[in-house]
Amino acid sequence: MAKILALHGPNLNLLGHREPHIYGSDTLQDINERCRVVCEGAGHKFNSFQSNAEQDFVNILHEARTDGTEFLIVNFGGFTHTSIVIRDAILAAEVPFIEVHLSNLYKREKYRQHSYFADIAIGSIVGLGAQGYELALQAAFNHLKS
Repeated sequence: MAKILALHGPNLNLLGHREPHIYGSDTLQDINERCRVVCEGAGHKFNSFQSNAEQDFVNILHEARTDGTEFLIVNFGGFTHTSIVIRDAILAAEVPFIEVHLSNLYKREKYRQHSYFADIAIGSIVGLGAQGYELALQAAFNHLKS
């Protein structure tokens, strides 16, 4: 049984209410509950964490280094395009991860088209809405088997 942790960045606590035409109508609770069910069905443990504060991610990534976390699913929201600090923390954690974005970053503003994490991730899933999280979990399960 692997321990999988989903990290959700700033403003994702407003999913379902904030710009549903871009991010969809699923709430963060909806997404986390589906992920929990998928993980448990595959024999794994799922935890999630959301914060609007950069230092919270640094701290949880430092913990993930030693707390048995075996895989991360990350959507750092706006920090994707700005945070070298979180990039350094995820590298220090040495836990494999997949980056997920609800919207297609490449159809959005130019500044959203750069990710500080894409080049160090196992892979990135963009533009598939909430389904991206479930697809990331399937890829994580495959990665953990190998």
